Amino acid sequence: MDTSDFDYYLPRDLIAQEPIEPRDAARLLVADPLAGDPAHRQVRDLDALLRPGDLLVMNRTRVIPARLSASTPTGGEREILLITPLDPAAGERWSVYIGGKARPGMVLDLHGVPVTVESVHEDGTRVVTFPAGVHVLDLADRHGHIPLPPYIQRADRPADRDRYQTVFADRPGSVAAPTAGLHLTTALLDRLRVRGVKTAFVELAIGPGTFKPVDTTRVEDYRIHSERGDCPAATVDAVRACKARGGRVIAVGTTSVRTLETAARQPGGLGPWQGWTALYLYPPQTMQVVDGLLTNFHLPQSSLLMLVACLTGTERLHGLYAHAIRDRYRFYSYGDTMLLLPGGCP
Repeated sequence: MDTSDFDYYLPRDLIAQEPIEPRDAARLLVADPLAGDPAHRQVRDLDALLRPGDLLVMNRTRVIPARLSASTPTGGEREILLITPLDPAAGERWSVYIGGKARPGMVLDLHGVPVTVESVHEDGTRVVTFPAGVHVLDLADRHGHIPLPPYIQRADRPADRDRYQTVFADRPGSVAAPTAGLHLTTALLDRLRVRGVKTAFVELAIGPGTFKPVDTTRVEDYRIHSERGDCPAATVDAVRACKARGGRVIAVGTTSVRTLETAARQPGGLGPWQGWTALYLYPPQTMQVVDGLLTNFHLPQSSLLMLVACLTGTERLHGLYAHAIRDRYRFYSYGDTMLLLPGGCP
């Protein structure tokens, strides 16, 4: 399969630069994954679209203020983007990106904290070491900036600390938001529970690789980035119970899909899972757990677009995207969203 099969043209003015308020006022394109005309709704209508017994699975990861400014020994400035701790227990060694030259052994001054560059890797990441006892996430909270996606052409603002975050985020560790979840409000989740829609959580710490386009000519030749995740026993039990009662497992975002489907691809089948995943989903692969998907509109030639096509097929996906562009839906992280729902819009 050619990567170019997943290309499309998007007018630049459809790339959302600001979030809509309130969150659940975002437009919602509702469609059966395989056939039929889509319907136009809003996210606030979700409780009328899902059935009692359905299960909504959300990624509880929290975006950290990962962009930090540090000084070099000669008075220059380098931006550090925190990616992931390499020893979560101690938290002193981190994988990072550094803007500009930073050779091994260089010590950067991060608001009075010395940060030593330990090594440089082929993928452009570096390993840095913080002094023992330094709480890196606290340091980021005090001095860091929210790492807005590169297609948002403005500097982050204090309001982005709240708005580029889901209302249920409680596990710090991501440098990008699970954007489909940005549309959900506490009031909407309460209405869903009253209706009988169940909820469960996974965790996938989203890295900067999520924005990387597939850079191989053939889809099959690409090697996707790895991300750390957790599908707990309670979520596995909720999925099994949903299937047993005839409900639909609806993933909120592609990161929830990757976590659930990684847990399902273990040697013994679906079970609790924790670790690193490099699961790369593209047609003609199919989902083993996920029945439906709430997802934002994704970049051309991205692995996220290919994942969605596992539910829709390539031709159907292009048709839905053309529909959204024609009706001027807002695209990407702060944009509108789509619900791929077996049976379509009630």
